[in-house]
Amino acid sequence: MFTSRTMAAARFSAAALVASLASLPAPVSAQEWAQKMFTVTSHNFGTVAKGSKAEYRFTFRNIYKEDVHVTGVRTSCGCTTPTVSKSLVKTHETSEVLAHFNTDRFLGQKGATLTVTFDKPFFAEVQLRVAGNIRGDVMFEPSFIDFGNVDLGKGAERSVRVTRSGNSQWEIKDVRSANPNFEVQLSAPARSGSQTRYDLVAKLKQETAAGYVNGQLILVTNDPVATQIPMDVEGRVVAAVTVSPQLLALGVVEPGASVTKNVVVRANRPFSVTGVVCPDGCLSCEPKTTPSKVHILPVTFQAGDVAGKVERQLKITTDLGENAVPPVTVQVIVEPVVKPVPAPAAQQSSSRPAAELGQAITAR
Repeated sequence: MFTSRTMAAARFSAAALVASLASLPAPVSAQEWAQKMFTVTSHNFGTVAKGSKAEYRFTFRNIYKEDVHVTGVRTSCGCTTPTVSKSLVKTHETSEVLAHFNTDRFLGQKGATLTVTFDKPFFAEVQLRVAGNIRGDVMFEPSFIDFGNVDLGKGAERSVRVTRSGNSQWEIKDVRSANPNFEVQLSAPARSGSQTRYDLVAKLKQETAAGYVNGQLILVTNDPVATQIPMDVEGRVVAAVTVSPQLLALGVVEPGASVTKNVVVRANRPFSVTGVVCPDGCLSCEPKTTPSKVHILPVTFQAGDVAGKVERQLKITTDLGENAVPPVTVQVIVEPVVKPVPAPAAQQSSSRPAAELGQAITAR
């Protein structure tokens, strides 16, 4: 039989438990499994011109046996628009959260938190952060350099007008890039009142290899507030025969297991795929004997018993002649795959309101 003293003690214990649960921080372990899929969770665009293209891709990889599903991504600020490239991500696959900085609609120092919500295999949220300074007094026309599709060996060039308003002494002292395939010619400044204008010609070298080309040109100025302003560059060099992707990342494979991903080979006339050549035979692919301008080749990697990083050069042979298809670099990591651990039930319930917890505990 419960006495008034024991009932009061029970009520006090329940109230103390409610207070302690309510004071706990949000459960960390419930988020850790999702956080581990991201290698980068923040990006600073630096100082960018008004209307310029400013995008960053947060890549995440499913390192688990279960499928991962993204229900959505929300932003804390209209200055950044997020999108997810693929919502359902299977084992070893990757997806991206694209953060588009809205430089055409906002000015000044801006930042946003992008919250990615997962519902499978367990509920979790991962926060990604972006920031940057959008200058309204510097403009690019067009907003970035797009070479488009360029035939192999031909090269290409594009022009951009750079305008600075409000400072007649503004000067571009240099244009730099980490990509050796770019060359730049810069006109002399044209000054009118408080406005300075430059015409910039960006060239893609003829010797640029086939494949996707991207990078930035960095405008180095005499402005002490923002000495460097980036300009995005992209394009694609297309060969008579192309293969995509040329870097085939297979993710993580358990020892003794296999994984298959597609490689696409295109040509300007119908051809047949006669086979593939791999140094130690760990890569295989069935021939495609029916001529076509496009072949989708399922390439299979068979892992051995030794763990570690594996990189191989895959040579695709066709009836177009020797070395007609660019080689494919295949990368894979052989290691056991871990499983995500859900948060304990007590921790998951700690996010409920204290009053609700009190009712639940009292009911028990």
